[in-house]
Amino acid sequence: VLVRCRFHGEGYREGYAEGNHAGMAEGRRYGALHGARVGSEIGCYLGFALTWHCLLQKCTDEKNSKKTRALDSLIGMIQKFPYGDPTYDKLQEDLEKIRGKFKQVCSMLNIQSDFRIGTERSSLTF
Repeated sequence: VLVRCRFHGEGYREGYAEGNHAGMAEGRRYGALHGARVGSEIGCYLGFALTWHCLLQKCTDEKNSKKTRALDSLIGMIQKFPYGDPTYDKLQEDLEKIRGKFKQVCSMLNIQSDFRIGTERSSLTF
């Protein structure tokens, strides 16, 4: 009876240590993948906003000034995004606000806002 209890305890400890190690490796892979997706999304939004901001600087009418202000707001939100702090507790909230502002800007510019990550839309379609 004592031998069975001893081997059961040893097996549990070994299994726990191995599971803990495998969980850490899987967590790192998931974190790197998710971080890359968020970075790609935010980078796309920033490139979009900066490009449109440059294009609209040439026009000075009231409609374009509203668009420019919205773009400035989006750029400011992206620049304040905490890239270096993965423990930031409002990361998802701020990301959703940026997505919402991006959709608002796209609506103002009459552009479809369908940012997708992956290979499902890797080619141009007309």
